[in-house]
Amino acid sequence: MILVTGATGNIGSALVRQLRTSGAPPVRGLTRDAARASFPDGVEAVEGDLARPASLKPALDGARSLFLVPGTGADADVVTAARRAGVEHVVLVSSITVRTHPHLPAAAENLALERLLQDSGMSWTILRPTQFASNALWWSASIREHRSIRVPYADVGLPAVHPADIAAVARAALTGPGHRGRTYALTGPARITPRQQARAIGAALRQEVSVEEIGRAEAHRQMAPFMGEQTSHAVLDLTGGDVNDELLEVHDTVPHVTGSPARPFRQWAAENVAAFR
Repeated sequence: MILVTGATGNIGSALVRQLRTSGAPPVRGLTRDAARASFPDGVEAVEGDLARPASLKPALDGARSLFLVPGTGADADVVTAARRAGVEHVVLVSSITVRTHPHLPAAAENLALERLLQDSGMSWTILRPTQFASNALWWSASIREHRSIRVPYADVGLPAVHPADIAAVARAALTGPGHRGRTYALTGPARITPRQQARAIGAALRQEVSVEEIGRAEAHRQMAPFMGEQTSHAVLDLTGGDVNDELLEVHDTVPHVTGSPARPFRQWAAENVAAFR
């Protein structure tokens, strides 16, 4: 039995679909509301909340593999609960910032969780993705209403990764040999700037999406009310204010592990164009 956390999210929803079409062992999707979950046929919906590890007992019962998307603040307790329940292998979504920006608080938290998992006695595979292609959804309201975006660092390109490619590597790690004890850096096939992303979304819409570059201070004023001061500064560093060669590097992990080319941003835009209409 494979338990997928974050099963309704960008990565988890793609993962449960891929597992069901690949002849994988039985799959269980963790959700806070099983009645509202829409999983593929054959995927068992089980209620639980990662923020309350004690609630995970039914979901973990009989699970031998776990796909873990952290971020609830109770991640260490989730790892402990998995070990006590008899889980043998955990595939953890961490972040490439563990390597590129270890001084950031979120990166330090991810690294601490990686080390906890490595010391847990369970087998492990660690995924370190870069910026998600789906981060472009932050622009959805602006594109729907104005066919425009206002962004800092409009011409800084990062190798954004399609969430389905993160899921594809996770599927390989959960179902195939040779991935235990491995750490994978995950990127898309090429760097792409916000300006180029807007062009790809416009092509999917068949309408132009204009780009206005704004300064860091203005961007921070917009972001801080809903992200917080510290997180806003970190995001601005990672999207252009403090990039480095390691953050910009394009990795071939996706094709190497999955046997298929990494999906370009234009594919993500075409698949998700409804969000921008």
